[in-house]
Amino acid sequence: MIKDNKTTTYPEKPKASLFKWIFSLVVFLLLIWAFTNIPSFEIKEKSQAIMMSIFDGLIHPDTDYIYIPEGEDLLRGLLETFAIAVISTFLSAIFCIPIAFLAANNMVRVKAVSGFSKFILSIVRVFPEIVMAIIFIKAVGPGSFSGVLALGIHSIGMMGKLFAEDIENLDLSPTESLKASGANKIKTLMFSVVPQILPSYLSLVLYRFELNLRSASILGLIGAGGIGTPLIFALQTREWSRVGIILIGLVIMVLIVDIISGKIRKKLV
Repeated sequence: MIKDNKTTTYPEKPKASLFKWIFSLVVFLLLIWAFTNIPSFEIKEKSQAIMMSIFDGLIHPDTDYIYIPEGEDLLRGLLETFAIAVISTFLSAIFCIPIAFLAANNMVRVKAVSGFSKFILSIVRVFPEIVMAIIFIKAVGPGSFSGVLALGIHSIGMMGKLFAEDIENLDLSPTESLKASGANKIKTLMFSVVPQILPSYLSLVLYRFELNLRSASILGLIGAGGIGTPLIFALQTREWSRVGIILIGLVIMVLIVDIISGKIRKKLV
């Protein structure tokens, strides 16, 4: 006897279908509302001339600005940007560790401590880097130090959250085995927890360094040090050839860092 392998299809429930229609209608109305609030697109009379000047400056960069022995140049600006990213990532990579362990539910038995730690990480992540940079510029003055503080504190919130999630997903069976054999908390942490989270932690630090490098170049636009400071001056004075060489330098530096960190992360994962 041959069995019929056809599966029986059931009609979709009315409530689920009604919910989909309501959801689609709400999304459609939101799109209409968003597009109606967009200002009208206008092209000014001098727009074409300005765009041609910018394009001409980008294809004819000021190569003399790459290195100037007696003053600020491209290499010094890129080096300062790189230093801001390195220092802020290094500090955040250290300070996020204790907060992440306190925020992990499987490491702290007191739920109030874990919840408060997660709340602190959420508060830190609320403020974008540029907002923190403006605050620290007012507090400590313009320069690289305010950029390091802004990127470092913001990175603690982001890295702490992701690192805490990695800790909560740990396999605790090796930990229980070590405890049963008489190992203390330090040995259990070093030989059971650290080997599991170290690759993901290092990969997270490298990824955060890439983001901080991009952010450090932007924070200079508001006076937080780095290559963004000469970039905003060149934009204000319309020195498009200098803008072109600065952008080329930024692209090359970011590409080199991306390639190197990508290869390192592949070996870690």
